[in-house]
Amino acid sequence: MELRQLRLFVAVSEAGSLLKASAQVHLAQPALGQQIAALEAELAAPLFVRSSRGMALTPAGSVFLEHAKVVLADAERARLAVREALDAPQGEVAIGLPTTVALVATLPLLRACRERLPQVRLKLVEGYSGFVREWLLSGRLDLALLYGDAPEPGLAKQPLLDDRLVLVTGVAAGRVPRRIGLASLARWPLVLPGREHGLRRLIDEACAPAGVQLDVVAEIESLGSVKRAVEEGIGSTILAAGAVAEEVAAGRLRTIAIDSPAMRRRVVRVLGTARPQTVACAAVDALVVDVLRDMARSSAWPATWIGP
Repeated sequence: MELRQLRLFVAVSEAGSLLKASAQVHLAQPALGQQIAALEAELAAPLFVRSSRGMALTPAGSVFLEHAKVVLADAERARLAVREALDAPQGEVAIGLPTTVALVATLPLLRACRERLPQVRLKLVEGYSGFVREWLLSGRLDLALLYGDAPEPGLAKQPLLDDRLVLVTGVAAGRVPRRIGLASLARWPLVLPGREHGLRRLIDEACAPAGVQLDVVAEIESLGSVKRAVEEGIGSTILAAGAVAEEVAAGRLRTIAIDSPAMRRRVVRVLGTARPQTVACAAVDALVVDVLRDMARSSAWPATWIGP
């Protein structure tokens, strides 16, 4: 039994006669009749009732028609899947990034995508974690990098990094220790985002059990403005080490390690479970994991790799 025979059988059943079907499949009527007869012989059952009005399906033919359609549909899906796998991934893929992740990962992701997936157009969307999560659930984003691996309905999370938080100071602060305890943070005037910000909530939740009262001299929502305030000596701040890697390398800021396991954020790759992945999205998903792994191992992103 061949797929071609199944296609011819379906054509005859839909046309209702050999004459009409032969014109549709571009095969001479005698040859088409021979194919149907060969199929009936193999199945050992008549598939059609022949009459002067044409050909009608027998009960056995009706059963076989349903199976033939399923087999042909599966064959077509297999063909398309192979074709898609052979073709280079292409199209737009939208990735959501919180600001602190965007500072570290945007350029490496863009470079890697241009090099490895030249027909994919990345759309990088930066925003607060809450907004990024909503955009992912609504289908506006294909994937995202977020903080926190707690289960959430409609989202599939894969932990990738443990991102450590550090105390960030300006260079005018004079000599500073390389490491401080959590309680020592109370002695540093701080510039932090507002209490509704995810980073601020993590800092407050880490300090509360230890009874540490932070000296917050200013609240600024813009991360860029926070870093500029620290450079100007208005205060220090607490950020992920990667978020100030450029300024530290340029000698404009310094970092101090904080001895507290609570001063870490888990970076996770997040997909919406209600939206099927395209080939391009799957390729970008794998690329994101590879890029972050390489950044962690090379210390371009000073974090601990915990992903695959």
